[in-house]
Amino acid sequence: MSYFTLKSGERLYYEDKGNGPDTLIMMHGWTGSHESYEKPAELLQDKARCIIYDHRGHGGSKEANSGNPTMETLASDLNELIQGLQLSDVSLLGWSMGAGVVLNYVRLFGCDALKRIVLCDMTPKQLNDDDWKLGLYQGNYTAEDMKREAGKKFYAQYKNFCIGAIPRLKKIPGFLLKKPLKKTLSGCDESVLKSLAASMTLQDNRDAVEKITVPVTYFYADPGSLFSPKLADWYKEHISAPFNAVRFPDSTHMFVSDDPEKFTEEVAEVLGE
Repeated sequence: MSYFTLKSGERLYYEDKGNGPDTLIMMHGWTGSHESYEKPAELLQDKARCIIYDHRGHGGSKEANSGNPTMETLASDLNELIQGLQLSDVSLLGWSMGAGVVLNYVRLFGCDALKRIVLCDMTPKQLNDDDWKLGLYQGNYTAEDMKREAGKKFYAQYKNFCIGAIPRLKKIPGFLLKKPLKKTLSGCDESVLKSLAASMTLQDNRDAVEKITVPVTYFYADPGSLFSPKLADWYKEHISAPFNAVRFPDSTHMFVSDDPEKFTEEVAEVLGE
């Protein structure tokens, strides 16, 4: 077990595995943990030095929960980690909220320390409006929906999110679904989850996308669940750096954990480019 101490004194849990020629940092999504990447990190050890860590308020970093952290806070944490471990030519991979951290990092700190970026199934702007239909729930989540969600208890909000990400959960009776969802939430600090969810929902990182100067690969689910596959075309149009998209057919937002072998194969392919 290793902990990285931030300038604030709070500690982030991380694991550092492998000795391949690349340096790969993989970041998990909202309510997740580094465990999402344990299998890929194990399989990629000959190709990369793999660093997987828990965002503040999550998993082994659950106690790093002071204040009201935002997506910018997580990007700052990532920057401290890169500088503190004296990393360069870093390949950044972020899935879901982790991809949002990548975009915030680019917006705040640029791409000088980076070699490449892998974004996994994430929109740069969650709220949909008359001019943007590539946000959350495949274009069906608006500011009005956000206001209605705010009036619900946190567990109800989280349950709705999980069903959106994994549609098959609709078929499971609520009383059976509650135990595993509560278990996941118990591994996180609820106040941090709420703060990050609010920050993530209000962000618009489309300008950050246009600032990327290193090669980008976008992994996406098709037919998708939370986000539209059409995001791949949008990214291709708005990223001036070399771009490639990788489709995960017949998958949901959870393709990272649903099919870790295929996910790892695709990551290995990117590292080999």
